[in-house]
Amino acid sequence: MTQQSTSTAGSSSAGSGTAGPSAAGARTTVREAADPTAGPPFAPPLEAPFPPLAEPRPLGERRVWPRTFHDRLTAPLPGLKAMARFAREGSVRPGREGLADIPLLPFEPGPLPRVDARTVAVSWAGHASWVIRIGGLTVLTDPVWSRRILGTPARITPVGIAWSALPRVDAVVISHNHYDHLDAPTLRRLPRDTPVFVPAGLAGWFRRRRFTLVTELDWWEAAELDGVRFDFVPAHHWSKRTLTDTCHSLWGGWVLTAPDGARVHFAGDTGYGHWFARIGRRYPGIDLTLLPIGAYDPRWWLSDVHCDPEEAVRAAQDLGARRMAPMHWGTFVLSAEPVLEPLTRVRAAWEKAGLAREDLWDLPVGGSRVLDQARRP
Repeated sequence: MTQQSTSTAGSSSAGSGTAGPSAAGARTTVREAADPTAGPPFAPPLEAPFPPLAEPRPLGERRVWPRTFHDRLTAPLPGLKAMARFAREGSVRPGREGLADIPLLPFEPGPLPRVDARTVAVSWAGHASWVIRIGGLTVLTDPVWSRRILGTPARITPVGIAWSALPRVDAVVISHNHYDHLDAPTLRRLPRDTPVFVPAGLAGWFRRRRFTLVTELDWWEAAELDGVRFDFVPAHHWSKRTLTDTCHSLWGGWVLTAPDGARVHFAGDTGYGHWFARIGRRYPGIDLTLLPIGAYDPRWWLSDVHCDPEEAVRAAQDLGARRMAPMHWGTFVLSAEPVLEPLTRVRAAWEKAGLAREDLWDLPVGGSRVLDQARRP
């Protein structure tokens, strides 16, 4: 979805990380915003995780959460004045010239790479949907294989990976409950015993659809599946799926860590801000970050919840990530920037930052890359 917050201060508000009586173990995950030793925003990553990583929680654990996560918002949700301004001057689609480049959007579907348990590979199906191969597992992120999502025009590029071409899906991670990230028709295609990792407050949605192994986590918490660690980390965003559930579930990104230490960060949907540097300190040695670069115009309306391309490059640097793969562009028209602009701007920002061109994995929809083990420290 593209309901947004206004462009006000990027404060560092966050919840306590606890989740009611059944989440006593969550108290080991310190509230980052209140940590006096966490260092200044945008500091470079340290040599070791800081604070220490939380012990993995049990898979499928049933937990009690607060009714709302409004205290985790980085900026206020839009008020009446912002709504009136958007109604008066806002635009959610580019003009004719901005749509003219749709035929030029990179779409190159290919076979998924062959992998083994020590291989890390990513394949972009479009938007925020990735097939991540890590530690011998196949993990889907925010899977949306539908042609259309609620309230949005149909896809402007097809899905880059045929559902029939997928290997067995070992796990799914969900960043938040907006319709372009949590797609019920796609999820219905999965076996109901597929392990699903979701933000706090979202397990009920899956259990009502008869999924049997749903693990919901607070920020800085983790679970483990077949030796691969799944850590849920903060993002600058929000949640809403109906008229009455604003911020009733959490939002965030994921850090996947293989048994050999290979590490992939999936940012989900997010604006730019202080959380990236803190994630980088806590999870040093990120080999690849998957970061959103689209749905950013107009900035006054979207800056708190969606990175623009230059901010995404800065976020990759804050994370200390060795490589970045852009996402959340070229699939659905969610905002007013020209459809090809995110790609041209992220390439220019990457070059301006003096970063190695081969470390920007600007994949076409349907494209794949394999992490070269020789280039890992």
